[in-house]
This record gives sequence, C-alpha cells and structure tokens, in this order.
Amino acid sequence: MKLGVLFSGGKDSCYAMHIAAEKHEIACLISIFSKNTESYMFHTANIELVKRQAEALGIPLLIEETEGEKEKELFDLKNAIKKAVEKYHIKGIVTGAIASNYQKERIGAICEKLGIECINPLWGKEQFQLLQELVEKKFEVIVVGVFALGLENFLGRKIDKKFISDIRKVYDKYMINPSGEGGEYETFVLNAPKFKHGLEIRNTTEIDDREGGKTLILELRK
Repeated sequence: MKLGVLFSGGKDSCYAMHIAAEKHEIACLISIFSKNTESYMFHTANIELVKRQAEALGIPLLIEETEGEKEKELFDLKNAIKKAVEKYHIKGIVTGAIASNYQKERIGAICEKLGIECINPLWGKEQFQLLQELVEKKFEVIVVGVFALGLENFLGRKIDKKFISDIRKVYDKYMINPSGEGGEYETFVLNAPKFKHGLEIRNTTEIDDREGGKTLILELRK
C-alpha cells in the first residue's frame, strides 16, 4: 500500500516511517510549516530542515504552510493530505502519535473523510522502550528544544543510553512524558537506517523563549 508520512523531522515521525516502510511503500513525506511556534498540532523547531532529511531519504516532500491557529490549522493539514492523495495516490497516512488522543483523533477524522487509512505504528508503545529501540536501531537523534523542569541541561544532547538513564530520573521527579510527546522536548534526526547519508551540524544557535524554554537552531553542512 502506498503511504504518506506526516513528517516533522523529529524522532517519532522518523521511527513511525521506519516501521511502516517494513510492510508498505512510502510514497511521500508531508510537512506542515506552521507560523505559530505554540501550535497544538505541529512541530516547528528546525522544520525547514525536513528538506535536507527528505533528500537524505530519497523520498518526495510535500510542504503546506499554516498560520497555526488552533483547529483552523486542521484545514491546512487536510489540504496537504488531499494533495498527497491526488499527486502520489496514497491510500493511507502514517503518524508518529504515541499517546496523544488530540492528534490521533483529528488526523484520523481527516483520513476518514478522505477515504484513506490512518496508521499509527507507535501508538501505545511504552515510552522508555521507544527510546531504547531508537538507540538499538542506531537512530542519531539530537534534542533541539527543552520546555519542562528538569530538562534545562538536555539541549543539544543525543539520545543514547546515558540520555535514557537521565530522562528516567527526570521522569521520577517530575512525571514528564519520557518521549517528550507532551511538549517537554523536541528532537531532530540526523541519521537513521533509511537515510542514504547522515546530516552533519555546522553550527548551532540557542534561543530562549519567554516561558523559560530553550530551542537549538541548527545549521547543517552542505
């Protein structure tokens, strides 16, 4: 079955794509560029770099822009998926949802209206196990945003065994989502098994927001 992947460049969408690709053809990636950094639906940190990831994967990328207004942004998502259906003849959409009913239900409703399947390979997965699988499968993932207590020193770190050990300590103290699906942190994938080549960081810029969070803006080597 031909599938499109809702692709943010973060670990969850990349890993969901990896799992789906074992049984299906990934015909395209679909990325939403939101102007609202507080979007309920869409990852925004370094989103423009999905173009480089798509090149590394060798998969066509479809981009749709949105103002990022709550609920209204779903119309832009629907338009993007509809374009993918028409252009790439996809029969389903892959999401990286793990435990967020907000995202799963809304994307599922869009797919139902368009007559295609909504596939959630990570849904219900134990979150520490998810992190462990990323390490075992040699995903190279960097933290590019931290927005919760206890994560102040996690910016720029790669997800590895030490990361998992440290995030467990933060979880024990603050009960955050270990995978960051509650918005506690955001990630960017530099390399993964489906990449034809890895991406290298040339420079980084750290940005503080008004709520105490931090974002790492990446500049990649050509």
